[in-house]
Amino acid sequence: MKEYGTNIQKLADCILAVADRDQRTKQAHVLIELMRQIHPNMREGQDYSKKLWDDLYIITNFELDVDSPFPPPPKEILGKKPMTVPYLQKDVKFRFYGRNIEILISKAVSTADIDERRAFTSYLIRQMKMFYQSWNKETVAIDDIYTHISILSERRLDSEVNFIKENGMIESNPKDGNSRSQRQPSNQDRNDRSSNNRNFRNNNNNNNSRNSNNTTSSSGNNNRPNSNSTPRNNNNNNNNNRNFGNNPNNNRKGR
Repeated sequence: MKEYGTNIQKLADCILAVADRDQRTKQAHVLIELMRQIHPNMREGQDYSKKLWDDLYIITNFELDVDSPFPPPPKEILGKKPMTVPYLQKDVKFRFYGRNIEILISKAVSTADIDERRAFTSYLIRQMKMFYQSWNKETVAIDDIYTHISILSERRLDSEVNFIKENGMIESNPKDGNSRSQRQPSNQDRNDRSSNNRNFRNNNNNNNSRNSNNTTSSSGNNNRPNSNSTPRNNNNNNNNNRNFGNNPNNNRKGR
């Protein structure tokens, strides 16, 4: 067996050559522990120990005669074929969607509640769009998805598809049961919302500009000099200089 290597095969052949049964049994147990160390990632347990002993019997070509905790496996185990897995032979119409989408579409068709069918159809359209993008890697035309779901459902979901075309996708999943209240907004709803946001931004900009103008005018008034106080101060300084020059005492001190 290739997973154990050539050295394990040589040791097994040496054990077969031992004449004493007790000695042969001890060496077989030692070889089993060595085989266990070769694959340490395998789980410990009775099944794994049985597998090791079965492998040892297979390595020795079922000629090993020792006292093992497990009986030797039958020789027919080597030529036994695995069980065949049954596969569905029905062809898939669109392979990039897979068979599960066809199964889900059949469940959507059998759903009795109309709101549940619409939610189920919206969920299927989202899933089919995702699968189509993973296969095509390009922009998905939503009309192609509508056509494909009509073909797969044999036109039994056309009313739900037409409802989604007119009113938008439904956000809830089929198991939520909230398909009536949670609906994607239509184009008119989006346009109304964008116009409201635009008006709100314009009002804020007008208020900000009006506040900035008021702040600028008030700061200009505070920085303007006082015209009444400046000439009065200049006149006082001139009178003081004139009086100082006409005083005879000041001239006498200067001589």
